[in-house]
Amino acid sequence: VQLQASGGGLVQAGGSLRLSCLVSGRQFNVNFLAWFRQASGKELEFVGSIIRPTGSPYYANSVKGRFTISRDNAKDTVYLQMNDLKPDDTAIYFCAARMNRLVLSAQGNPGLYEWWGQGTLVTVSS
Repeated sequence: VQLQASGGGLVQAGGSLRLSCLVSGRQFNVNFLAWFRQASGKELEFVGSIIRPTGSPYYANSVKGRFTISRDNAKDTVYLQMNDLKPDDTAIYFCAARMNRLVLSAQGNPGLYEWWGQGTLVTVSS
């Protein structure tokens, strides 16, 4: 399985970006995807998750109401729509995946994910 994240860039505070995560290879093995982010000098932070092919997304409190995770199963792609961006959202964003879903309490543990994308940088200017 390969994950390829894209869509990062520079945006002003209050702006929007949409990140994409393309799943390729043995994508039928992937049933659970998540977005993480890592700001400079900080640890990986869980952003949200979604179950394939169906299931509602789940969000970290820090992004709830501003970020939306969606999927296009036909394109094997998961999206992270980010609205009302803040300078604190500046980070490298990673998509991660695993074969089986995780309980909510475990979803924030990056060590439980089997596959990772390369990351895409999001910079929010004030």
